[in-house]
Amino acid sequence: MTLTFNLTRRATLRGAAATAALAATPAIARQRARRPNILYIMADDLGYADLSCYGRRDFETPVLDKLAAQGLRFTNAYANSAVCTATRVGLITGRYQYRLPVGLEEPLANRPSIGLPPTHPTLPSLLAKAGYRTSLIGKWHLGSLPDFDPLKSGYHKFWGIRSGGVDYYTHATSNGQLDLWDGPTPVKKAGYLTDLLADRAIAEIHEASAATSPWFMSLHFTAPHWPWEGPDDASESARIAALKDPKALFHFDGGSATIYAAMVRRLDYQIGRVLEALKASGADQDTIVVFTSDNGGERFSDTWPFTGRKTELLEGGLRIPAIVRWPGVTRAGATSDAQIISMDWLPTFLAAAGTAPDQAFPSDGNDIASAIAGRELPQRTLFWRYKKHNQRAARNGNLKYLKIGENEFLFDTQADPLERANLKNLRSSEFNELRAAWEAWNATMLPLDPQSYTHGFGADELADHFDPDG
Repeated sequence: MTLTFNLTRRATLRGAAATAALAATPAIARQRARRPNILYIMADDLGYADLSCYGRRDFETPVLDKLAAQGLRFTNAYANSAVCTATRVGLITGRYQYRLPVGLEEPLANRPSIGLPPTHPTLPSLLAKAGYRTSLIGKWHLGSLPDFDPLKSGYHKFWGIRSGGVDYYTHATSNGQLDLWDGPTPVKKAGYLTDLLADRAIAEIHEASAATSPWFMSLHFTAPHWPWEGPDDASESARIAALKDPKALFHFDGGSATIYAAMVRRLDYQIGRVLEALKASGADQDTIVVFTSDNGGERFSDTWPFTGRKTELLEGGLRIPAIVRWPGVTRAGATSDAQIISMDWLPTFLAAAGTAPDQAFPSDGNDIASAIAGRELPQRTLFWRYKKHNQRAARNGNLKYLKIGENEFLFDTQADPLERANLKNLRSSEFNELRAAWEAWNATMLPLDPQSYTHGFGADELADHFDPDG
């Protein structure tokens, strides 16, 4: 097996030929000619199997199940990182997050001088340049005012939160500061945050559909991120607030599988309202709809058949649900085992809009329209790193290189999704080649920042993370 983190010339030509052939087909040619709207919906900390169409066993998500039945469900979709800020950098720039200082934050916390540079081309800025109306409804978490702002990075409209997480009822951060904004203006509005974000998205769909230009909406829900508060848990919100403890919002003394189910079901319901508004606007047949998550699941998530969770480069921390409905392109009820990653959405959406990435900032992602249409993608190697526990990972085909601390592994993620059988000695040449590919790729990224924040779980927080030598 010969590995490379750049496509070979032959693979590049194959990919270009496939894209050209795909664009020449009547369905995609029509879609690209009329420049589709794009609705990108992102959940926060949703595990791979937290939707019933991905295997959740104790509750159902009928809206997203229906979306999958109408379109395509990816089974090998990956997040750019095992934590939120870093993935959002990969998504909005279409590049490995390790190319920017803000992408080294895991996640961004208490460093007001760090954020997404307004001068860097982004998915919304490039679409806006191409004539799209752009909006972000929901979570930003890519830097704070006055230097960093969604409105400085290509979004025409912003309504949501700037930090990593807030209480669902008070809309306050762990420091007790209110964090709900309409553009540059703080907002005080009663209500459960998942509901409020859906309401605002519906209003934006009505406004955008009345205009003549195509539109792009990033709808970034905070659910089912902590604190563990369902739509009937205002009393729990009051209890947390009364503690006046900055750590209380992390909610290690609360939550349950039942509450988590209520949070996910409410998310599913509100997405249903948004999709109904899209249909009522008459734009649903001209709109690409994508649903996914920013990273793997957290405490109450279901990541089966994987192990690991948020902050870990095991499959459970990286593998995410991803559903696409692209009228005229996706086949109803289809699935794809193509390996895709968050940064692929930028080149894919730009191509659908008839434009391309900035040549000075080429995307590390691929246009995955061929996979969305049911075709194959050229094989490539995907790479990750995570500062906590010096984690490293790379996947090529079914093989995955993983390092945690000083321990290194080689797994066949297809045959062994639990990542139990370490093949590094049985298949030593492939192990060495994949590890060398990671080292070569890493040399092209920014070095780790000693001052950057990195989050991880310990035995004092999660009982299953005990350290027998600690």
